[in-house]
Amino acid sequence: MIEPDHLKLSIRQQCALLGLNRATLYYEPAPETALNLRLMRLMDEQYLKMPFLGVIKMTVWLRGQGYQVNPKRVRRLLRKMGLEALYPKPKTT
Repeated sequence: MIEPDHLKLSIRQQCALLGLNRATLYYEPAPETALNLRLMRLMDEQYLKMPFLGVIKMTVWLRGQGYQVNPKRVRRLLRKMGLEALYPKPKTT
């Protein structure tokens, strides 16, 4: 079914109705670098072996492997992968 011309909305009008800036519609996030993908693979393998490593210990482990990383990068990549250290939660009654 073809819509009549008076029912079509321009991109500008559609974005205005949704309250979005038009630049948001065309934005494409930059893909992860090859180094970040390698780090993510290494962290995933290490997480399967030791799921209790947090950001700091994972950073130390990666530095021991010869990678220059900081905790901010490790935290961002772990969040992107959906990984979180396993640790005892507070006992609430």
